[in-house]
Formats: sequence, C-alpha cells, structure tokens
Amino acid sequence: MHEFQILIILIIALALVFDFINGFHDTANAIATSVSTRAISPRAAIVMAAVLNFCGAMYSTGVAHTIGGDIVKSAGHVNELIIVAALASAIFWNVLTWWLALPSSSSHALVGGIIGSVLVSTGAIGLNFYGIGKIILSLILSPVIAGITGCIIMTLLFITFGRFNPSSINNKFKKMQILSAAMMAFSHGSNDAQKSMGIITLALLSAGYIQVFEVPTFVKIMAAIAMACGTGIGGWRIIRTVGGKIFKLEPISGFASDLNSSLIIFSATLLSLPVSTTHVVSGSIMGVGTAKRVRAVHWGVAEQMMIAWILTIPSTALAAAIIYKFLKLFF
Repeated sequence: MHEFQILIILIIALALVFDFINGFHDTANAIATSVSTRAISPRAAIVMAAVLNFCGAMYSTGVAHTIGGDIVKSAGHVNELIIVAALASAIFWNVLTWWLALPSSSSHALVGGIIGSVLVSTGAIGLNFYGIGKIILSLILSPVIAGITGCIIMTLLFITFGRFNPSSINNKFKKMQILSAAMMAFSHGSNDAQKSMGIITLALLSAGYIQVFEVPTFVKIMAAIAMACGTGIGGWRIIRTVGGKIFKLEPISGFASDLNSSLIIFSATLLSLPVSTTHVVSGSIMGVGTAKRVRAVHWGVAEQMMIAWILTIPSTALAAAIIYKFLKLFF
C-alpha cells in the first residue's frame, strides 16, 4: 500500500475519532439543562440526543464546505500530513479539556490545528485569511449574541409568566424542555458533525480521489454515526459543569437556554457558518442567568471557561505545528 494511501486511511480514522470525542465532549450542549432540571432522565436524554445528532448531521453540508474550503487557499496548499497533525492536535485538546471538565470548543480546536500545521508547512501564503477571519468572527460573535438573546428571551418569559405560581409554571416547562432539548440535539448535529466531513472531503480532494469539493454520501454517514455513538457514551464531566456550575437552572430557564441555543446554532448552519455549540450554550446560560439576577451567575466558573476558550486556538496551533514537525521525520 502506498504511503499516501496509509495517510488517507489515517485521516479518515482520526476524523471519525474527532467526531466521536466531539459527540461525548459536547453531549452536555444538548442535554445538560434538561438533565439538571430533571425534565428527562439521563439515559433517555442521551438516547434522544444520539438519534437527533445523527439526523442533524445528515441535514446539509454547507458548514463542511466552509471548514474544508475557507481556511486554506486551495487543496494545493494542504497535504495529508497537515490534516493528520491538525486532527491529532484537536483530539488532544478535546480529551485534555474533557479531563479537566472544562467546556471548550471543538471548532476552535480544529481551526487552530489547521492554521498551525499549515503555517509550519507551507507558510502564511497557504492560509485564506479572509475565510479564517469570517470563521473566527462567527465563533466569537455567536456566544455574545447567545448571551444577549438568552437574556431577552428569559426576560420575556418572566414578564409573561411572572404572575403565575412558580411551581406550576416549572412543572409545565419540564415538558416543554424535552422539545427544546430535542431541537438543541438536532441543531448540534447539523453544525458540529460537518466539520469532520469537511476535513475528510478536503483530504480526498487533495489526494485526487475526488475532483470537486462535494461531500460524498459515505462520508456524511460515517461522520453522523461517529458523532451519534460519541453522544451515546455521554460526557458526564462536562454535563455537570454546564448543567449546574454556571447558573442554577430551573425548567423555565432551561427551556429558554435550549430554545435560544438551538435557534442560534441552526441559523448558523443555514448560513454555512461553523460555531462552537459549547460557547453558544454557555453564553445562553449566562444570558438567562443574568435576566434573573447578575449575581446568580457563577462568574468565576465562567471566567475559567473563557480562559479555556481564549487558549484553544493558539494552543492547538502550537500542538499541530509540533506534531507536523514530528511526522515529517517519518514521512
């Protein structure tokens, strides 16, 4: 078997591992709020999230085109080693932040990995800075928008239902939370699974297996299955952080957070923009908590998360550069 064929197989395997880890790392995004408020049992929530993650992953390929086509100038500026280094770096960061129970962005990790490995291999000339700027802008603005709209939605719910008995309202919103969690799971799959689809398709294009950047059906199915399986495993360490350490959620606030997050993420999918579902959900929870009382949000935990967010791209870029240099010793 030729050397480049081995690398293509390795890329596909790593991309699916990345999707799997993304699934269990980001399970919290879809179900943490509904589990923490006991609107749904953990087992049922994970099964629902896994199924809807798969369905969402099969929805479209616009985000895959953005990831695969907007970071590097062309397929000629990327090779198999660059992609292997980027994926390995992103996987390392996801596992590290999962172990530390820190919600971090798989999207940031992947983008940082690609930037770092391209810089050390072909130099800045290989990067599409306009495309990178667009991606980073969407990654930065999405949690900010989520915080603002989350606060607005929660305020409107307070105005609408504030005169009713809180216990009665929360019981009703427990049922509605199941619907909002389902929406969140579908939107998560529709955005996050496409990132590995884009990477695999880019690798197939650069190796000459396909002639144009179109995501093959088998790639969509593999990525969707990998993410659904990862979601089925569940990331309980992250679930505890997202579900309770940022802000003590009630069914009505959990519903507001999930509804807000799902609308923002799915809107980004329709615009072919990759966003960090972790950042969007965390931003939504902070916004919802602020609507109740600014001091109700545990800003110390939020600060730790923000530090992880800021460090992700430079850390994964550096790790990818080191991994690329190491791989060059053997290939």
